[in-house]
Amino acid sequence: MVGSKMRKDVQMRASWRKRASLVDLLGTECLKELLKAKLIECGWKDTVEGTPLRDNEKKGLQHVTVDDWVAEITPKGRTQVPDCVKEELLGK
Repeated sequence: MVGSKMRKDVQMRASWRKRASLVDLLGTECLKELLKAKLIECGWKDTVEGTPLRDNEKKGLQHVTVDDWVAEITPKGRTQVPDCVKEELLGK
């Protein structure tokens, strides 16, 4: 009887972990969608898309990888996120 109770306990814990991870995932997805909408709404996306890629232009487009673009754009993009967007998401 002790063995079946332990198995049931283990199964229940696994079920709770699965639910918790699903809730975390759904919460994260909701925050991502909210962030995306807020960045578009405040014009951040247009600003970042219009950022010149100086280092990558020197290399020539055929020699630029996605990783090169991300490495150049990410620091600039992070600094341009409006404080009101950061505050709203941190509050959520």
